[in-house]
Amino acid sequence: MAAVAAQTFPLACPPSVAPQHIASFIDANLSAPRFAEYLTDPGRAILAARDQGRIVGYAMLVRGADRDDSAELSKLYVIPDFHGKSVSSSLMNAVLSRAAGWGVPRVWLGVNRKNVRAQRFYLKNGFIVSGARTFQLGDHQEHDYVMSRPVTGRSALTGVTWPADTSSGSHQPASPR
Repeated sequence: MAAVAAQTFPLACPPSVAPQHIASFIDANLSAPRFAEYLTDPGRAILAARDQGRIVGYAMLVRGADRDDSAELSKLYVIPDFHGKSVSSSLMNAVLSRAAGWGVPRVWLGVNRKNVRAQRFYLKNGFIVSGARTFQLGDHQEHDYVMSRPVTGRSALTGVTWPADTSSGSHQPASPR
């Protein structure tokens, strides 16, 4: 999981962020020891997408992070070879199903204002911009949109009812580990 995180996190960072700040963040937050901690935290769910046993993407959902009655989609990353192959959508479906199981009404996330590809994906999945925040990356401060959506019910933008069926498709998120 840490190897996938180290490969994918830099892709979400704007080019203006110094490589040493990205490396420092990865070392502090996305290392194998950190994932070992995350995996034992009952307030977190880590979902992995696999292709022939290999982890090709993952999502991390955090219960009650920064907002009382919602869950934060802290991470959702897929390695580039699997972009455009429904892996992200499968992970999103699993995230929304897990959040529904937790009984939280909303999921929120932060996305860099310059990460247009991710913003399009989240909009397509019913998230709307609901605020802003800053994100510290080394000594560099990034500006994020906060996006949120209801866990169940009809999405305001897509008309899709959630949680969607995740039983089809070749890339199935694994159970949290």
